[in-house]
Amino acid sequence: MTDRPVQPSFYQELVSRFSRDQVASLSAELAYFFLLSLFPFLIFLMTLIGYLPISSDFVLDFIRQYAPGETMRLIEETIRNIVDTQNGKLLSFGVIATLWSASNGINAIVRALNRAYDVNESRHFLIARLMAILLTFAMIFVIVVALLLPVFGREIGYFIFSTFGLSEMFLTVWNTLRWLVSATILCIVFTGLYFIAPNLRLKISEAYPGALFATVGWIVVSLAFSYYVGNFGHYSVMYGSLGGVIVLLIWFYLTGIIVVLGGEINAILYRRYHQIPS
Repeated sequence: MTDRPVQPSFYQELVSRFSRDQVASLSAELAYFFLLSLFPFLIFLMTLIGYLPISSDFVLDFIRQYAPGETMRLIEETIRNIVDTQNGKLLSFGVIATLWSASNGINAIVRALNRAYDVNESRHFLIARLMAILLTFAMIFVIVVALLLPVFGREIGYFIFSTFGLSEMFLTVWNTLRWLVSATILCIVFTGLYFIAPNLRLKISEAYPGALFATVGWIVVSLAFSYYVGNFGHYSVMYGSLGGVIVLLIWFYLTGIIVVLGGEINAILYRRYHQIPS
């Protein structure tokens, strides 16, 4: 009687897949596309907020929550320059450049997720590119909503506070909850990405575990890396004026690892639930 092979534990398989699916290399590719699309996206966003009830300072405060210190200085200088030279042509350029570079990043994520599920990309090139562009639009939309919610959330909180005569403790709790909405929206974005991107028919419930990991993991890694850069990692001493760019690339690299690992987690759970051998 032949013994059945012992199935590796979840964590053993995740570590094995990290090497097998070249997560580090794919994350480096994602970091490049993230960097390529960042500043066109900022051009688009800064031009767009002229039509929205938010200021560039509010956007900077929102980014500052997660961005490492030296990176934040680079982003802030760029945004200031964009605002000073803002015109209608920048919006058109920002839309085109953001869609093209960000959709390349989405395509890289699609390849990474297909590799995690061990499936080939059989969709037509135009269909795949259109899907990437639609996902890019979706991400832009939810980012704008995430920026708007704290603004309107504050006003809603004050309205409820004044109408019902609630204690100041209510405002404290409300302010905490409305910021959690941004994390919830981020989780929804990841869920949609993991659900749509792979060339495989999935259920929403099969995309959620990796999305939850990616949301919590990205926030924790971003805050931890920001603390490290601010207190220990003085990259400007080693790289000079390029220090901000180096920190930005490392941050995007870590982000890429989190995104790809979220897809790998979903793939492992999918194969185990459907009893597909690894």
